[in-house]
Amino acid sequence: MAEEQSGNEINVETVAPMAPVMYRRTAISGDVGVEKPHVPRAMEATGGDYPQGTPDYNHNGYSVLQQHIAFFDRNNDGVIYPWETFQGFHALGFNFIISFIGMLFIHSAQSYPTLDSWIPSLWFPVYIKNIHRAKHGSDTEVYDTEGRFVPYKFEEIFSKYAKTEKNRLTFSELMEMTAANRNVADPFGWIASKGEWSVTFWLLKDKDGLISKESIRDMFDGSIFKKVEEMRKSKSQ
Repeated sequence: MAEEQSGNEINVETVAPMAPVMYRRTAISGDVGVEKPHVPRAMEATGGDYPQGTPDYNHNGYSVLQQHIAFFDRNNDGVIYPWETFQGFHALGFNFIISFIGMLFIHSAQSYPTLDSWIPSLWFPVYIKNIHRAKHGSDTEVYDTEGRFVPYKFEEIFSKYAKTEKNRLTFSELMEMTAANRNVADPFGWIASKGEWSVTFWLLKDKDGLISKESIRDMFDGSIFKKVEEMRKSKSQ
């Protein structure tokens, strides 16, 4: 359907009658509570109750994508080695097997694209400054290709897939999202996306078996990881 003008307002159609998928996955047509939501944010994961990003969170000049992985840089030298990733997973509460698998998957896939050299490194480091090169396909596109955070794409996760509750997602809704985001001929992206969101759900689900909007936003900028680690430390004392 074409756009219709009523007075000074333009009514934009977001559903095409011959495209039933548009009825199931609702596009955003109103205010999302964030100023200029289509403008990518370099260092703040904005959204929900935090239009300026996570309060009192030191981004250290990192992009939002860089912040997402910085937790695993255990010695803060800008380079993440496999044993640091293993330590990070373990600090979040994952057992030896999951931590080891996560370490293998991440460093085998993401090390080489982030190197400054064409020569592979047998240490399989991931350089935080170049992590944008390791962004895979079939994802939510909340991170753009340079590692910025796109508020509109973040809000779109919930407008399209949060059917049980407005601001929380079930596991099946997350899996529906990963299926909907699949790009053609991208098996690595399909597997990576489902794996990442499965691990995220296991880590952040609440007592009702749902994952909240704020937890997901905190996951994108990595601030949730430090919170989980500190919570686990306090419980063990």
